[in-house]
Formats: sequence, C-alpha cells, structure tokens
Amino acid sequence: MIYADTNFFTNYLAGLALQAEAAVLAAKLVASKEPPLPVTWLLRLEVINGLQQCVFMSRNGTLQNRFVPEMAAVVEAQFFDEADAGMTFRHCGLDAARVEIMFRDLSHRHTAKEGFRTYDILHVASALVLGCDSFWSFDVKAKKLAKLEGLKVN
Repeated sequence: MIYADTNFFTNYLAGLALQAEAAVLAAKLVASKEPPLPVTWLLRLEVINGLQQCVFMSRNGTLQNRFVPEMAAVVEAQFFDEADAGMTFRHCGLDAARVEIMFRDLSHRHTAKEGFRTYDILHVASALVLGCDSFWSFDVKAKKLAKLEGLKVN
C-alpha cells in the first residue's frame, strides 16, 4: 500500500510545479490495481491548510500560478469528493495513540541526526502504522526519513 503526503496532494490537486509528475504517479496507481491512497485526518487538515497557503503565496508573488480563494474552495471540495468516492484516494482511519508511539520512536532515532520536521515524522509514522510499503512525496526530507525506515519512495 502507498502513502502520499500533503506535498504530493497539493501538487496533484492545485496545479503546482510537480502536478504532472503527481498525475503520472496517480495514473500508475490506478493501472496497478493498488488500493486507493489513504487520506487520514492529518492529511485532510493539511490539504485544507496547504490550499490556503497556495492562496497566500499567490498573493505574495511566491507561487508561479495564480491561485485565488475560489480556486482553493473548488479544489478542496474536489479533494473531499474524490476521497468520498474512494477511487484514487479514500478516507482512512488512523489510531492516534499508535502514531504517537511511532512518532516518538522515529524522532528519538532520527531527528537529532537529520533535523526532521514534525510533519515529516507524522506522515512517515502514519504510513508505518497503516502498514504501507511505499511513500510518495516531493519533499526531500520526508522522502529521506521514509527511506531510512525502509519505505520505497517515488
């Protein structure tokens, strides 16, 4: 099973710089008959905020594409509709207590050496708790942690 982090989803959904690469990965997922990507409570919250960050960056000239609040609202609705449909990605429960235990372990083993951010650890911990064997992201640090934990990365 594959876990995709927020970086993957915002690129895929919001037309960001790596949307084409994300679309290729999503198409491969559908063709492979792999289960849909899990969308946890963490991903739902982060995608909402990630889309609002796109609006902020667009207003401040740090995002190549124009991204207005109306676009964020449409993309957010599409994200939830697709997760409800369960074709490419699906809502997925996640045991917060197990994620916390995994988070502590990952942080103690890796952060002092590598400087991993909280959300990188949360996403990798979530992938491991869900039993995923692959991790999709366009974030270098998150992918590094996933690799350290034995997950295949894009």
